[in-house]
Amino acid sequence: MGMFDYLRSSYDLGPQFTDVELQTKDIEKGFGGSMSHYWLCPAGYLYMIDYSHTADFVELQEGDEGYNSDKKFLNFTWKRNGVRGAVRPVMLSEYVRVYPGTWEGRYEDWPTLQLHLHYGKLMGYENITGQR
Repeated sequence: MGMFDYLRSSYDLGPQFTDVELQTKDIEKGFGGSMSHYWLCPAGYLYMIDYSHTADFVELQEGDEGYNSDKKFLNFTWKRNGVRGAVRPVMLSEYVRVYPGTWEGRYEDWPTLQLHLHYGKLMGYENITGQR
């Protein structure tokens, strides 16, 4: 099991790749996947969806709802703080392989696309299923 980045495409990449959660390890190479979320807009531009600092860590105390005395380290929750997320352009020039997050068939047949991005703009893509 590995860590992936997630991408949702509003750009028409075909029925197996549009408006479904896609996975990739190619956007943040060297980090092994950061579990970041990305969006490919209908015009073909890549954006990062950033939810940093939108919630605060709250340690639960005895008597608080959700507090469990049997848990020594897991008595906490996250509380929204009113800060909104951000959508930021990603100026990536790279070939990025993407595939649906779930697949019911054989591993060799897992649908895979290779996206060609140049400064965050989709320049083209090709189906490379079977070439993983």
